[in-house]
Parts: sequence; C-alpha cells; structure tokens
Amino acid sequence: MSTSLFKKTLRIFLKKNFPITKPQKSNYQIVSQWFKWLAPGLFVKRWLLLSAAGVLLTSLGLAIWTGMTPIFYILQTIREFLGWVTTIVPKYISGPIIIVVGLLLIFLGQNRSLKTITQALMPEGDEQLVDRLLTHRRLNKGPKIVAIGGGTGLSNLLRGLKSYSANITAIVTVADDGGSSGRLRREIGVLPPGDIRNCLAALANEEKLLTELFQYRFKAGDGLVGHSFGNLFLTAMSEVTGDLERAVAASSKVLAVQGQVLPATLTDVYLWAELADGRHIEGESNITEAGGKIVKIGCTPEHPPALPKVLQAIEEADYIIIGPGSLYTSVIPNLLVPEIAEAIACRNIPSIYVCNIMTQPGETTGYSVADHICAIDVACGQRLFDTVLVQGKSPSAQALIKYAQENSHPVFLDREAVNNLGRKILLTNVMYEDEQNGFVRHDSTMLAQVLFQWYSGS
Repeated sequence: MSTSLFKKTLRIFLKKNFPITKPQKSNYQIVSQWFKWLAPGLFVKRWLLLSAAGVLLTSLGLAIWTGMTPIFYILQTIREFLGWVTTIVPKYISGPIIIVVGLLLIFLGQNRSLKTITQALMPEGDEQLVDRLLTHRRLNKGPKIVAIGGGTGLSNLLRGLKSYSANITAIVTVADDGGSSGRLRREIGVLPPGDIRNCLAALANEEKLLTELFQYRFKAGDGLVGHSFGNLFLTAMSEVTGDLERAVAASSKVLAVQGQVLPATLTDVYLWAELADGRHIEGESNITEAGGKIVKIGCTPEHPPALPKVLQAIEEADYIIIGPGSLYTSVIPNLLVPEIAEAIACRNIPSIYVCNIMTQPGETTGYSVADHICAIDVACGQRLFDTVLVQGKSPSAQALIKYAQENSHPVFLDREAVNNLGRKILLTNVMYEDEQNGFVRHDSTMLAQVLFQWYSGS
C-alpha cells in the first residue's frame, strides 16, 4: 500500500467517524492568521524581500538593456496620469487612497496564493498551514530526548512528549513472549512487535485513529483470533524489508511518526529470573505469573549487542528519561543490553527515572521507591540517573480498594533511603484516575509538562 493511498484511506475514515465542524472566522482572525507568516523562524520575510529585490534588479536590467527608452516613456506616462489625478483629487487624499488600494491588492493576492497552497497541501482543511509550519518549527527546535521502557507506560509518556519536541527516540524492549507478540515470535520467528506498535501509534500524527486501528484485535478467522492489526502490520513489514529495524523505519514514514522508535537490540532475547524461593523462571510472561519475589534478572543471550542507532541516539541526546513501565519486564530488559547501560552512564546530561504509581503483582509487590532504584542499579551494575519522579497524591479510596484486591498498592516513598542512594526526588502530582474502571495511570500531558519544566531548570 502506497503512502498516499494509506493517508487517503485514513482521511476518509477520520471524516466519517470524527466529523469536524469548522467555525466561521472573523475578519480579525483572517488578518491575524495572515500576519503569522511574518513570525520569526519561518524564513518567510527574507524570501519576500529577496523576491522584491529580484523584481527591482530585473527592472533595472531591462532598463539598461533597452537604453531606458521604454522605462522613460512608462515613467512619463505614469507621471502625467498622476498629475491629472492630483488636479481632480488633492495629493494628500489621492496618495493615501492609492497606497491603501495597493496594500489591499498585495494582501488579497498573497492571501489567495497561500490559501491555494494550503488547500493543495492540506485538503482536509482542519488547520491553517502557517500554524502547522510554526508548530513544526517549534518542535524541531526541541531537545533531543531518549525515552527508555516498554508497555503502556512508555507509549503514554510519548503521547505527552511529542507536544514539546519532534526529536524523540523511544528505545523499546523486545523481550515480550506473551499474547499476540509471543505467538508471532514462536510461529514466524520475528521479534515481538507489541511494544513498538504502541509507541508508533503514540507518536503518529493521527494518534487516536491509529491507536484504534493498531490495537484492533481480530475476533474471527482461522489463526487470526487474538492478533492485533498493528502486530500483523509490523510482522508483514519485517518480512518485506528484511528485519524489524527497517520495518519500523518504513512504518514510521507511512504513519508520519514524530520522532523514531528503535528496538533495543535485534537479537532474539529471552528473559529469566531467579526468585527468593530458589525457582528459576524463564520467559517474560512466566516471570510475572510466577508470583514470587525477584532477586535476580538476566537475559539469554547474556550480552546482546545494541542497535547502533540506539547508541547514536544516546550519544546525541540532551535528555534521558527511563520509565515508566513494568520494572522487570519493560524497563530493565533494555538496560540488560550492556552497551545501552554503558552509553547512558557515560553521558553527563539530565536523566530521570519515572517511578510507577502502583506496585505490580508478581514483579514489585511491596516495593518502595528505593527498591525500584536499587533493582535498576543492581541489574545494570552502575548508576544511570540522578533524579526520580514520584507521584505525591494517593489515589481515591475506591481505586485503592480495587487495586488492593489484586495485591497492588501505591509505591511508598522512603525519602531517607532514596537520599542515601544519592538520588534527588521530584515529588509531583501527575496522576490520572479513570473513575469508570478505577485504573490509575500517569497523565501523559501533565507528566510531559513536569518533565520539561524539570529539564529546563536543570
């Protein structure tokens, strides 16, 4: 499917399911939109002046080439016409009138030209071209951010970050072996695409539509039941392009993704964990289901090589964010790639860990903030961040009861232990609570805002 055909299909679907009623614009709004073209950073003013200089030089060249004869007669005719006008209407009246008419003609011509260009480039017409250019310019000036994790936590974070920068690199774990991703991994031999799928949808321009499309799970069909469309899409792209890295890059172009999503490694990695009761559990999905206390976690093969683009992104990053997400099955698996942990440790830039709001049964039952930090330090053998973001306000009583039934509780902030680990605490309220089903999540908008305020002040 070509890029243009894919986009047209999405536009038709979007218009049918999400109709947009455009309010009528006042004259003031029209003028205001037009003057936005003169805003700094769009590089429009310099090209307008360059065009005017070109017209002037062309006129001078024509005058020199023709011995100024045509120019002389044209100027003489204009002079006689203006003299005749001033005999009828005084110059202090006719002059300003002609200036106003000239400016109106310039405004009308430029306005119609820009409107024609906008209609050609943006047929959906739900946004002014100048607004999109201003936004594009602002986002491209944003800091280079590396976000590390997986699962719903990372995609939720990316959804907020893309409002502040277009220079985002999401580094995603490929250790998932459950659900649709696990089936594709076992049956076809591809790396699990689930977490990558979520991140691509979160960074796409048409995020709401693509999230629905990529998350759609087939309810019928031999071999299709339970598979998500996004997983099948990435699997097919992997087969066509040759590997997951090329598949993600090609998908990013088709979906107009803002930033890039990279697998931590292209090696077929499997997680294993040692529990406090002596059990040795293999497989990411089995670790959570085992329900024991994890004392050590690793992967097979032991030292998977990092994707070169991942190391390049870390080397060029201005800001590194680790988490949120399942500690042992989403965050730490990326850091088990030794080159990634080493690259982060070598960078002297703002880096922060976003701690989960609630503990996760089977992974972090009874864990405090300090326990989360210690788990990361032990797993990668070095210190990767200086600050930890912690949710300050507790969930509602209804949510606490619901989570308690699943043996999940708010992550306790043990300040003294965190300080002893040499970490600063960023205590804030960035929680979103779904009153309908009682789920507690980080609010993507508030989380991104707090993270950028902290980055700007660091």
